[in-house]
Amino acid sequence: MNRDKHIVSAFDRDLETVQALVVRMGGLVESAIADAALALDTRDEELAEEVRGRDKAIDRLEMQVNEEAARLIALRAPRATDLRVVLSVIKIAAALERVGDYAKNMAKRTHVLVDMPVIEGAGMALRRMSAAVEKQMKDALDSYVQRDVALAADVRARDLEVDQMYNALFREFLTHMMEDPRNITPCMHLHFIAKNIERMGDHATSIAEQVLYLVHGELPEESRPKSDSVSLMQGQG
Repeated sequence: MNRDKHIVSAFDRDLETVQALVVRMGGLVESAIADAALALDTRDEELAEEVRGRDKAIDRLEMQVNEEAARLIALRAPRATDLRVVLSVIKIAAALERVGDYAKNMAKRTHVLVDMPVIEGAGMALRRMSAAVEKQMKDALDSYVQRDVALAADVRARDLEVDQMYNALFREFLTHMMEDPRNITPCMHLHFIAKNIERMGDHATSIAEQVLYLVHGELPEESRPKSDSVSLMQGQG
């Protein structure tokens, strides 16, 4: 019995270590979302370059999570419930890494947009959308740490709000492009950025769904709410 207790405590310690890496990764990703949006709105190339540079740290943390999780499985041979926790950590780290990539892509396009005509109101609108997604991400990670299914379900429901913001921006960019052909190129870049932000929201929602899976043992049966026009535009961006 003492040996079993020792194994359990060793597994718990190792799992805490891996989960701490995920939380640290989440903090970097939240900052990347906010800073990429700020750099875009203010056309701050230096900040955009910082966001691009910091993506390497997010990538390294994901590799570390994967290595630690693999070691934990090999050494501790976790039982079914514990294995579910370890696998969820790997999936959450992968989602965070993708969000970091989207933030980096935003920063790359900021450099391109600096020399193009300003589309009035676009930077602020994209910052609002980014702020909504950043809050989604924070709440998704909090729901994971606390195993808070109510918060996870709320994050999942809020994905519709992000979709609707994306739709509104998409229509706005189309209007700008029709009004003046010179707006076509900057609006295309801005649309791709909006699509990246919308996909960040999808990944935050996926993290929330992992929480529901951890607690209930299965993923939600019903599809997450999506705005109709978003589903028609998934090929864009």
